[in-house]
Amino acid sequence: MPYWLAPPGAAKVFGHLKRFDPRYWSVNFPRRTMASVTTTGPHAMRVDAVFYRRSDLAGLIWDAEDRHDHPLLRYGTSRDFRECRLRFRWRSGGVKPLDALHGPTLTIEGRGASGAPQAWYVRLWNYAEGTPEDARVELDFAAIDGGFLLPGEADPVWAGDVDRMFISLVAPDFDGMDAALAVPAEGWAELSEISCDGAGSVLAIGDGMIPEHRLQMATGYDDLYHLTPERVLRNIVWLGYRGAINHYVGMSHYFRLGAEGKATLDGGALNGPCAAWHRDFAARAKVYGLGLILSLSYELLDAHCPEAWKQRAEDGTPALTGWVPSSALLSPADAEAMGYLQAVARQFVAIARDAGLAVRFQVGEPWWWVKGDGRICLYDDAAKAAFAPVSIGDVRGALSDAQKATLDAAGALLASSTAALCGAVKAEAPGAETLLLVFLPTVLDGAEVKRANVPVGWAAPTFDVLQLEDYDWVTSGRGGATAGAVAAMAERLGNPIAEQHYFAGFVLRPEDRDQWQAIAAAAQAAFGRGTGSVFVWALPQVMRDGFTWWGGDEEVEAFEDVLFPISLGREASVEPAFSTDVVTTGSGAEQRNSNWADARLRFDAGPGVRGEAEMTLLLDFFRARRGAAVGFRFEDPFDNEAAQQLLGSGDGVRTEFELVKRYGSQVRRITRPVTGSVRLFVGGAERVSGWTIGDKGAVLFEVAPAVGVQVRASFHFHVPVRFAEDRLSLSRATFAAGEAGSVPLIEIREA
Repeated sequence: MPYWLAPPGAAKVFGHLKRFDPRYWSVNFPRRTMASVTTTGPHAMRVDAVFYRRSDLAGLIWDAEDRHDHPLLRYGTSRDFRECRLRFRWRSGGVKPLDALHGPTLTIEGRGASGAPQAWYVRLWNYAEGTPEDARVELDFAAIDGGFLLPGEADPVWAGDVDRMFISLVAPDFDGMDAALAVPAEGWAELSEISCDGAGSVLAIGDGMIPEHRLQMATGYDDLYHLTPERVLRNIVWLGYRGAINHYVGMSHYFRLGAEGKATLDGGALNGPCAAWHRDFAARAKVYGLGLILSLSYELLDAHCPEAWKQRAEDGTPALTGWVPSSALLSPADAEAMGYLQAVARQFVAIARDAGLAVRFQVGEPWWWVKGDGRICLYDDAAKAAFAPVSIGDVRGALSDAQKATLDAAGALLASSTAALCGAVKAEAPGAETLLLVFLPTVLDGAEVKRANVPVGWAAPTFDVLQLEDYDWVTSGRGGATAGAVAAMAERLGNPIAEQHYFAGFVLRPEDRDQWQAIAAAAQAAFGRGTGSVFVWALPQVMRDGFTWWGGDEEVEAFEDVLFPISLGREASVEPAFSTDVVTTGSGAEQRNSNWADARLRFDAGPGVRGEAEMTLLLDFFRARRGAAVGFRFEDPFDNEAAQQLLGSGDGVRTEFELVKRYGSQVRRITRPVTGSVRLFVGGAERVSGWTIGDKGAVLFEVAPAVGVQVRASFHFHVPVRFAEDRLSLSRATFAAGEAGSVPLIEIREA
C-alpha cells in the first residue's frame, strides 16, 4: 500500500529559509474576533482583522518550532534569536496605531538566561521611525528591551531560548473591557520589505517533493484559517497532490456577525479576513494549475446560529453535532436560513470565478439530522408549517405508511432547497458544475431514513457529480459496509461509479494515527472500484500526522490481476521457506528466533515449459510484467484450496474479515481468492448474500455478524508472485535437448 506516516524529523532533502519569511507567519485570536494573513509579495504580508468586542485581540505569530507543516516540509527549530536583526516597514489602518496605549506590541515568550519561563512585551513604537501608521521598524534581538517607556521601564530581553513571538493588533476602541463595540471594527496591517540578517537568520527547511499521484486533497478552512494560503498550497503541491482541491469553507470562521453575535448578511455574506484569504487561495490555486471545489454545508457554529434557523427534534431540542464547540444544522424549510446559504454560496463562487477558475460547487452533507437515539430533527416551526410531520419516535425502526410519507415530504423539501442553492450558484456563475456530498453512515442509518436524506429528487442528472464519504465506518472497522452502500447510492440516484467521487478519512485525534492504514486501504479500494476521483480528508490531519501517499506504483502497477499461464505452471516445483536466526552458545545449546510468522514460497515454473510456442508465451508474459517489477497470480499445484476455514467471530460491529487458511496453529492470509469460488458460512449456515469480496481477499459484510457468531469460508486461491529476477535465460538448444530452463518465481507478501 503506497503510503507512509512520516514522523517529525523525517525530512532528508532540505532547502534554506530566511527567518521571518512572510509565508510562515500565522494568526490566532479568541472566538468572535476573526483575522487572516496573506502574502502580498516575496517580502511582504498583510493581516486583515475584524473585532466585535472591546477586549478582542488578534496576534500575528512567528513560531520557533514549526508544528503546522507536514514533517517532510517543516522548517528547522532554532530558539536562539540573539544573532538576528529584523527590519520591516509597518503600515496599518483601523487598528490602534504604533504610538498608542495598547498599540502593536511584540510579545516574546520563552525562557530567561536562568531557564525560568518568561515573557517580554516590546513596544514596536520604541524601535520605529516614521508616523504611527507608516514607519520603519528595526529589531536587534541581541539588544532589545521590553517596557512601555524607555529607558525608564526597560526590561532587557534574553532572546536565547524563545518559543514564539507575536505582534498584537486591537481595535481603535480597545480598552480590555468585555463589552461589545458599537459597530464591528475592521482593521489591517501590512509588513513589507521584511528582511532578517545576522548569523542566525537562515533556517533549514524540508524541500523534498513527492511524485505526482492520482489521490487528490480535501481541505477545511476552519482548521487552516490561521496559515497563509501560500503555505497551505506548498504542502499540497510538494506532497504530490494535483487535480482539484475539495475545499470545505467551514461552519465557524467565514460569517459576519450582527449585534447579537449571530450570523448576518449586513455588510455582505463573508467577513473581510475570510474573503481576503479565499481570494488569495483561489488566485494561487490557479497559478499552480489546481482546480477548486468549494463546499458549503447546512451547518453553522451553534453559538452564532439564529435560533429560528435550527432543525429541531419533536421535543424542540435543536439538532446539534458532537463537535466541541457544537455546530447546529440549518432547517431546509426555513426560508431565511436558506436565503443566507444562497448569499454565502454566491460570494464564494464569485471569488473562484473572478480568479479565472472553473466554478465547481459542492453541497456538503445536506440532511435532516438524526440524533443518537434515532429521533429525526424535522419538527422546527418552518418544517411543521411546510409539511405537517407526524410523530416518529425512532426513524431506524419499522415505520407506518404515514411516517414514511412524512419522510418522503421531508426529502422532497430537502431536494427543493438544494436545487434553489445550486440555482443561486448558477445565477452567479453560469455553467458552474454542481456536486453533492453524501455521508453514508448517517443517511443509511435505518432502512427508511434515505427517504428523507437521499431524496429521489437528487437523482441524476440533478447534480453533475455524486460524492460519497464514510469515514465513521472506515476508522471503526466497518469498512465492509462501503461497497454495498456505494452500489445502493448508484442504484438510487443513477450516478455511475466513474462519475462519482470518494472521500477517504479522517483521523480526528493524533493518538489514533494508526487509522491511516484503514483510510489508505479505503482509498485503494475506491480506485479499484473505478471511482472517478478519490480525495483524502483532510489536509490539516495529513500535515499533523505526516500522511504521505506514494504514487510511484500507479504508472507501473505493482500487481496485475492476471494468472500465470496455467500450462506453464502444472509441473512447477515449490519450496516453502522460513527465516530463523540460530545462535549456538559455548555449551552447544541453541537459541532460535523465528523471524517470519508464515512461510514464503518460491517456485520454479521452468519444468512446465515445453516447446518453442510455450517459450514464446513465457517471454511475452515476462516482458509484459517488466521482469520482477510487476506481480501476478500463480496457482500452486500442491496447495490451492481451503474448506471451512475459521475467519473469526462477530462482535456486532466488525464488518470485515480476512480470508485465511490454517495449518495447525499457523495462520496464512489469503489475498488472491479465485473469483466466484468463495462460499461463506455464518453461524454454521451458508450465507449467499449480504457480503462481497473486497480488496486483497477481504470479506465485507453489509451488516456486522452478531456477537459470538463464527464466520467460516471455503474457497480456491492463487498465490501472488513475481519473477525472482529481472532477466530470463532460455534457449532453443536447451528445450530441444529435453532440458527445462529455470523460471524462478517468489511469493509477494501483501499488506
